[in-house]
Amino acid sequence: MTNVRPAVVAGAFYPARPEALRNLLEHCFADGVAAQLHPKAVIAPHAGYIYSGPVAASAYALLRPLRNVIRRVVLLGPVHRVWVAGLALPGVAAFATPLGQVPLDLAGIAAIADLPQVGVSPAAHAEEHSLEVHLPFLQSLLDDFSLIPLAVGGATPEQVAEVLERLWGGDETLIVISSDLSHFLDYDAARRVDAATVEQILRLRGGLVGEQACGAQPINGLLLAAARHGLTPHLLDLRNSGDTAGDRDRVVGYAAFAFTETEHASP
Repeated sequence: MTNVRPAVVAGAFYPARPEALRNLLEHCFADGVAAQLHPKAVIAPHAGYIYSGPVAASAYALLRPLRNVIRRVVLLGPVHRVWVAGLALPGVAAFATPLGQVPLDLAGIAAIADLPQVGVSPAAHAEEHSLEVHLPFLQSLLDDFSLIPLAVGGATPEQVAEVLERLWGGDETLIVISSDLSHFLDYDAARRVDAATVEQILRLRGGLVGEQACGAQPINGLLLAAARHGLTPHLLDLRNSGDTAGDRDRVVGYAAFAFTETEHASP
């Protein structure tokens, strides 16, 4: 594998010029105060930065003290354009953004290559935004790190959890699940639906469906793995596009969560 998956939503979901991108990232981080948590996993949204960037930043701000600790990011997001039956790798050696290239963890990829639910689909990744939009946040906060990007389609919670188990690692490995919440409800309805979804996630109760979260499949898998490992979920932020940069007639919900291991839980 020698090819690079290019940045396809730069200039749309986030700025294409590096300096403008760095400035917008700093703006996203400016609104929040980072909790004192050491996450093993996070859930963060994947909309355009003007809509969901500050919510995502509430999760990524936790990584500031871990700049030299986290060396590998396992990134799972839903497919929006090309369906896959399980989990799809991109078949490339690196992902590119305006901030540079992120190499893939080829050893980690080899460790899951024998699983029947894991395949390779360049098409599923070619125009998919749910993974790409997280990379500039990670690049701005971590030093050298490698990536295992998985586009998730019809995978079951058990299939996702099995992949996560293979890649769990230690403090050097961060799991990122990409998902927005409800889509295109009015503001008040979205707040009710999203509050119920948040409660379900905080109780580590799977069974989420697409109407609750577009990343329901990877979230359900994470919740299963989190329960097995005794992780504690923490809600960091909950808003929707009506709170950030959109009208309130048809909104999209966004939430950020951190999942901590017992020894890294807050006091």
